Amino acid sequence: MTRIYNSFSELIGNTPLLELHNYRRKRRLGARILAKVEYFNPAGSVKDRIAWGIIKEAEDAGKIRPGDLLVDVTSGNTGIGLAAVAASRGYRTKFYLSDNISEDKVKLLRLFGAELVIVKNEFFLDPEALDKITARVRDENPTAFFTDQLANPVNPRTHFETTGPEIWRDTEGTVDIFVGGVGTGGTISGAGKFLRSKKPDIKIIIAEPALESLPTEENPYPDEIDGVHKVSEVPAEQLPRNFDTTIADEVISLNTADARATARALAAEEGIFAGTSSGAVLWVATQLAARPENAGKVIVAVLPDTGERYLSTAATGEIS
Repeated sequence: MTRIYNSFSELIGNTPLLELHNYRRKRRLGARILAKVEYFNPAGSVKDRIAWGIIKEAEDAGKIRPGDLLVDVTSGNTGIGLAAVAASRGYRTKFYLSDNISEDKVKLLRLFGAELVIVKNEFFLDPEALDKITARVRDENPTAFFTDQLANPVNPRTHFETTGPEIWRDTEGTVDIFVGGVGTGGTISGAGKFLRSKKPDIKIIIAEPALESLPTEENPYPDEIDGVHKVSEVPAEQLPRNFDTTIADEVISLNTADARATARALAAEEGIFAGTSSGAVLWVATQLAARPENAGKVIVAVLPDTGERYLSTAATGEIS
């Protein structure tokens, strides 16, 4: 049946689950891995979901109207999603982002009409960086609507209402393990909460970067896993407010080289060109699938975005 869509927002969600048969066979994995391919969202990432959720909630509450300015801090994907939804709804956007963000993401943000404020990556080494950047955004934009992706409860609620139910529906309730990373914390917290409400014994696993993949004062620009943050042994004030610190059964760390190699393997073996954060999540899913106790189980791994967002970076050139 032919269907004509009437707005950008109608294209968001209901992304496919793809079983990675070739990838599994090559590694002789005991568990099935299903990839939730989020780059099928119209602006290319999982963040389109929360972008629409936040803007819709603000519209319904009468907090914004066409012509208003929307502002936030972003590592790229949420900003791109917000800028795309805003363009379709008649809003202006302005984002604060680190100077280590890929050139591809910066170009996309500008393409959607966003104004950008670049912040030195060293700034985010400050334990109080989240509070300070939030205060700066509010102070410099007193009449704008701060979408506040890191603390806005609409973020995890959107994943509770969409991502989680989609996974449950498409696996017909057979999902045993759910794997994701933490950027804002919304996906793992919201979808994880929904899945656990349906299946209390489900295992929820987080992929996080190893220490060598994190910026330090000595090396503020390491080869990072873009959009994936460390959550273990991190003070509460440095974690996104939307991250449920009780949600995970296990946190598994990996280095950037393994994430990139896994992303390359996914492209070569399944034809899915996903970003480095997807490589990180899939690497963790692979370790879980290889464990004897998980033989025959169903693992769902969230692939947040496309690798095309990172082609300008030297390291990601290895993926292409």
